[in-house]
Amino acid sequence: MSDQDFPVTIFHNPKCGTSRNVVAMVRAAGYEPRVIEYLQTGWTAQALKDLLAEMGKRPADVLRSKGTPAEDLGLLKDAVSDDALLAAMIEHPILVERPIVRTPKGTVLARPSEAVFDVLERRPERFTKEDGEVVRF
Repeated sequence: MSDQDFPVTIFHNPKCGTSRNVVAMVRAAGYEPRVIEYLQTGWTAQALKDLLAEMGKRPADVLRSKGTPAEDLGLLKDAVSDDALLAAMIEHPILVERPIVRTPKGTVLARPSEAVFDVLERRPERFTKEDGEVVRF
């Protein structure tokens, strides 16, 4: 099966170790993913809504607080609406947790990184993460 028959898209932050591991895991499984560096491209409301719907999640489920302005923007409070979170994520793309992986088998937030294999049709026999941890299947 070619990459065209089974396209893999990764919404990626190259500064994130988990995100880098996911890109490497996908490649080790024999796919050449389409990598979207969403901090550079940004998000549209429709793109985020589509990804959330595919994952069965709400904006709060993919809100990243670590290393982001989430707390300063008041986004960590329970009463923040989905629309307010989406608007903030569009204005500040860093607020979206990463990496998000979309394939014909589904869309996942690949945290932990091994979650990427839930949406791939094949996987390597083993994979060594950046930190030296070996993942065996």
